Amino acid sequence: MKQQIAHIALIVADYDEAIIFYTKKLKFILIEDTQLSNTKRWVIIAPKGVENGCNILLAKAVGADQVSRIGNQTGGRVFLFLYSDDFWRDYHQMLANDIHFVRQPTEQPYGTVAVFKDLYGNLWDLIQPTITNFTAT
Repeated sequence: MKQQIAHIALIVADYDEAIIFYTKKLKFILIEDTQLSNTKRWVIIAPKGVENGCNILLAKAVGADQVSRIGNQTGGRVFLFLYSDDFWRDYHQMLANDIHFVRQPTEQPYGTVAVFKDLYGNLWDLIQPTITNFTAT
């Protein structure tokens, strides 16, 4: 049996502002944006080069319980991990795009890493791993 994770749902306040943030500031690819109903869309984004791997489903919050989770789906822990094949290129590009880093770059045994916030406050690691089997395109 072969399985893989296809999508990770990320709760957002608004589809369009989330699409703009991820495609303009983080330079992700918009893979799909399909209207499902008057209030629901199927919106898939992914970092460039991994469009066919696990990607992010932007899910608009519905109801007070979901709205309360926007920006804090993991209780304040780093939520997502963005691997890079050139940390400093991506770090400087993100700074130029006004991405807010809450932990500055450090060298760790597993790679070069810094922590940033997305538009809702979710924490992400930007990492250039030291593992030899990682190849970003």
